[in-house]
Amino acid sequence: MTIKRMDNVGIVVENLDAAIEFFTELGLELEGRAPIEGEWADGVTGLRDMRVEIAMMRTPDGHGRLELSRFLAPQVVADHRAAPVNALGYLRVMFTVEDLDETLARLQKYGTEIVDKVVQYQESYRLCYVRAPDGLLIGLAEELG
Repeated sequence: MTIKRMDNVGIVVENLDAAIEFFTELGLELEGRAPIEGEWADGVTGLRDMRVEIAMMRTPDGHGRLELSRFLAPQVVADHRAAPVNALGYLRVMFTVEDLDETLARLQKYGTEIVDKVVQYQESYRLCYVRAPDGLLIGLAEELG
């Protein structure tokens, strides 16, 4: 086996504070927040004179992490937030929640909208996609039974 674990998924956002609030409401915990810049950061990203503020969010089980990044420099070059779910590339993150209806009700104060509707997959899951702050596409699933 060559992979030990998946450390995190990175998402670039416009409003870091709003994203932290949203994911905290969803149940993730803020591990830390910090500015990142310098030669090592330029080298790993391939972006020269890169400056970014990141927030690392951890899932309640401690195994999953979400790295939220707000780039200060260079300027963001592409915007995929309105892309449909069949667009090429990384698109969404899916979270399992305890109670889908309660979660959706709590997230309404952030302007969260269901992409189409809540559906049930066999007797296993109720799930939907939502648009979160900054237009992020987030999957939510409730295990049944």
